[in-house]
Amino acid sequence: MTSAQVNGITIEYDEHGGKDAEPLLLVMGLGTQMIAWPLPFVERLVDKGFRVVRFDNRDTGLSSEIDAPVPTKRQVIASTLSYRFAKASYLLSDMADDAAALLDHLEIKAANVVGASMGGMIVQSLAIGHPERVLSLTSIMSNTGDRKNGKISLEVMRKAPRLLSRDPDKALDNAVKMGRLVSGPHFDEAAARALIAEAAARHDDVAGTARQMMAIAASPDRTADLHKLTMPTLVIHGLVDRLVKPSGGIATAKAVPGSRLVMYPDMGHDLPQQRWDDVIEEIADNSRRSRSATV
Repeated sequence: MTSAQVNGITIEYDEHGGKDAEPLLLVMGLGTQMIAWPLPFVERLVDKGFRVVRFDNRDTGLSSEIDAPVPTKRQVIASTLSYRFAKASYLLSDMADDAAALLDHLEIKAANVVGASMGGMIVQSLAIGHPERVLSLTSIMSNTGDRKNGKISLEVMRKAPRLLSRDPDKALDNAVKMGRLVSGPHFDEAAARALIAEAAARHDDVAGTARQMMAIAASPDRTADLHKLTMPTLVIHGLVDRLVKPSGGIATAKAVPGSRLVMYPDMGHDLPQQRWDDVIEEIADNSRRSRSATV
């Protein structure tokens, strides 16, 4: 892993695969570090012929922690009720600009981009703001920001506050329980526990997550701009996703002309190993659509 000074901040990243391979940028979600893209998953993408880049979003992991006030729980909740209550230090478009600047640093003219959850929102914003940098777009378990589709389920909304408490003696167990709550039937507790512990050892700070939540709430609906996209677009969603309901994926696919929607009945708000081969093949197919369009 290494760091880059881009867009006025430090971004931590790593690369896998040959420099001459087709670039693929992986963007992770809310408060989630790049290591949540498992190395075996990344290696399978490399085997498909990609040069894979992972990175920590701003306010996550080893990338810059933004010097700005931490929103309170009350402010975050209020921001979900109305845009006028969302007072953010930055927007999803700023996070997309970070990704574009990282591509500049790596001397990558354009890349296939894949984002999960908030990462899906970021890659959508990247495709909108920097369409020339995006060869193909894959949005996984995300939404368009229209506030009507892809909302959190009542069950998760009711249980999440207790599981997100910062009692240090319960933090690991609660994080695992939260993972189980939002995941599908293939939830692997041992793998989740190991990942959470590894992330905490790298950098354990919830302040950035709160600022990212406010960035999501303050960012505008992307639907109209998604209508203008022309690059090959793949939308993947789990039918048992309770954190971002499947309507979020459906709305995203409807918004982007010619997009392909793939929904898995055994996937929640997770990327289960049982679906890796399917997801990777879909990503590779979407990339091939980009190459065929330029021939």
